[in-house]
Amino acid sequence: MALQKVFVIDNDKDRCGEVSTVLSFLDYKVKALTINKLSSAVNSEDSPLILLAEDAKFSEDDIHQFFAKHKNQQPFLYIHNKGKKPKVAKTLANYLVPLEWPTTYQNFVNSIRKLQLAENLLNEEASQRAVELFRSLVGNSQEIKRVRQLIQQVCVSDATVLILGESGTGKEVIARNIHYHLSRRQKAFVPINCGAIPAELIESELFGHEKGAFTGALTARQGRFELAEGGTLFLDEIGDMPMQMQVKLLRVLQEKVIERVGSNKQIACNVRVLAATHRDLKAEIEKGNFREDLYYRLDVFPITIEPLRNRAEDIPMLISELVQRMERDKKGSVRFTSAALMVLCQHDWPGNVRELANMIERLAIIHAYGVVDVKDLPDKFHQYMDAPVVIQEEFELTPSLLEDPVIPSNGVAVNQQSSVGMGVLPAQGMDLKEHLNSLEFSLIQQALDDSSGVVAHAAKKLNMRRTTLVEKMRKHDIQRAD
Repeated sequence: MALQKVFVIDNDKDRCGEVSTVLSFLDYKVKALTINKLSSAVNSEDSPLILLAEDAKFSEDDIHQFFAKHKNQQPFLYIHNKGKKPKVAKTLANYLVPLEWPTTYQNFVNSIRKLQLAENLLNEEASQRAVELFRSLVGNSQEIKRVRQLIQQVCVSDATVLILGESGTGKEVIARNIHYHLSRRQKAFVPINCGAIPAELIESELFGHEKGAFTGALTARQGRFELAEGGTLFLDEIGDMPMQMQVKLLRVLQEKVIERVGSNKQIACNVRVLAATHRDLKAEIEKGNFREDLYYRLDVFPITIEPLRNRAEDIPMLISELVQRMERDKKGSVRFTSAALMVLCQHDWPGNVRELANMIERLAIIHAYGVVDVKDLPDKFHQYMDAPVVIQEEFELTPSLLEDPVIPSNGVAVNQQSSVGMGVLPAQGMDLKEHLNSLEFSLIQQALDDSSGVVAHAAKKLNMRRTTLVEKMRKHDIQRAD
């Protein structure tokens, strides 16, 4: 086994000594800790194994706060007394590898291996999510290109960003992309919906509270600002924040210090703040619902995302991405005729991308692994049935390459060959050369991302010679470091 740190949290000194002796024999670096010192002992470069005993007197909040601070929900080896059920909440059961005690040497070693395997799997999934996150701002319209450019510009600074757009347009996707491209990406991204929390609780949620600060405050608790220390705090629906909290938030943004509820001790905070709202904040200021000084403090670098109805050319790519995600999650598949796609491109989509995603998921259930035509769409789309269809062939959405074939319940395997879906020509026409160049740039960038920047591997994915790919990278000004 590789030399690695192991943190043992156990109030039973005899058992802690036995576990430490075995781990040291296996060439691990062992350190005994208490649960309250766990977070400070783990830094961003560490990837320790954690052994937690039921006698350690930990709470569910202790584990959740550790997960929030260190971003990845790494598994723990949970040691419990033999013959007794583990005393652990159901919400934590998925993150704990159980081990009865007393145990045998072989069982102990096998449990350590299971723990390492689970941790490696989580790291691989986190890496894959990072690549998917980079691509999650899907589209090829001028609007999406503009948003991507703004993200690149603001990532070089720690300026506060205000993201504006209708509900369902992908404001949180933009926030996560900004965080991922920052040096802070190794730290936590902590979102909070300011409109979903009652006014009397939002201060405690943001700033935390001390034990006994109010009825029900049985223990001290960190707030979202403390959990996001060193990382990014995303204040979603900031326009719905109560007026009395806006005053306190403004002070925190200016002074970079917070105070927990029930305490007068100031805590310095190093947090990048991103805010988003679907409301017109200038109109809210005129109505007296939003503070003008807070608006100007947040509006350092505004990014506005247009609704889906104003970028209909992105809809085919969005549908392809949504279906591929369902394939990866083994939630089924569906494909569309070009007539159905043309109809979908003409709809106003008041719910934007969220509405589109929900409709695709519903059709994948009703027409599992089938082909959807105009007549199969919900009734509200039938008003577009007389619209002219430019392409008569079926538009087939194929999933990305998967390790295992997707076999539906009828036993018929779905074709897993990855391909680029056919587009739909907009009624106003398009610049074909620019579209093809943009598509080529996107595919080359994705191949390089998947290959960790190794040009030879990316060329193999694109089925071209390495020298040809290098020339195309020069043509599009793509650097390996990107």
